[in-house]
Amino acid sequence: MIDVNGLVKTYGSKRAVDGVSFSVKRGDILGFLGPNGAGKSTTMKMITGFVRPDCGTARVDGIDVMKDPVAVKRKLGYLPENAPAYPEMTVAEFLGFIAEIRGFRDAATRKAQVDRAVNLTHLVSVRNQTIDTLSKGYKQRVGFAQALLHDPPALILDEPTDGLDPNQKNEVRLLIKNMAVEKAVILSTHILEEVEAICNRVIVISRGKLVADESPASFLARQPGSRMDEIFRNLTQSDA
Repeated sequence: MIDVNGLVKTYGSKRAVDGVSFSVKRGDILGFLGPNGAGKSTTMKMITGFVRPDCGTARVDGIDVMKDPVAVKRKLGYLPENAPAYPEMTVAEFLGFIAEIRGFRDAATRKAQVDRAVNLTHLVSVRNQTIDTLSKGYKQRVGFAQALLHDPPALILDEPTDGLDPNQKNEVRLLIKNMAVEKAVILSTHILEEVEAICNRVIVISRGKLVADESPASFLARQPGSRMDEIFRNLTQSDA
C-alpha cells in the first residue's frame, strides 16, 4: 500500500532524510520512531506530497506521489504534527469543510461522513464548539477525525495521541488497531509503550537514516531483558 524507496531531503547543509526505504502493507501498523530532528516528520511529509524529495520515490497504492500528488492524497489520511485547524470554526463546520474538499458535495452524504468521523473519535459532545475553545486533547481528536473522514486505505499519523489523557489514549489506540485490519498505518510516536501495545512493526530512524526495521519482538530481542526505551536509546546514541 505504501512503498518508499531511497527518499532524500536536504535543507541547506543538513541532510534531514538520507536514503530511507521501506514498505507498508494493509494490516500493518508501523511504529515510526526516532529522536527529535531524526527526519520522521520530513519523511511523512514527502510520502503525503507536502514536501518534495530531492530524490527517491514514494508510492501509495501504486501511485507515485511525484507524478500525481492529488491522487495520492485521495488515498491517504494524514494527521500532521499539532493537528492544524481553523480555530474560529466549530468542529462540525471544520469537518464539513474538509468533507467538501474531499469531494463529498451532496449535503446528506457530507453530513453522514462528518457524523461517522465525530462518532469514531468521540467528538459528539463538542461538535458545536469552536475549535479555539477546545482542550489540546480534543483538538488532537479533531485532527484525527479529519484524517479518517473519507475512510482512506492508508493513514499517516504524526503523534496521534499527543495531549490525550490515559483513557483517551487507549480509545485512540483501540480505534487505530481496529481500523488497521483493512488499512496501512504509519504511526509516529515518542510513547514506546504505544508501539508495544498496537504496532506489528518498528522502524527507527536516526540522523536521517534507517537503523532498524523489524517486529517489536525482534526489536526487544536485541537486548534481552531490556525495555524498549533502553534499546531505542542505545540504538540511536550509537548511531549518532
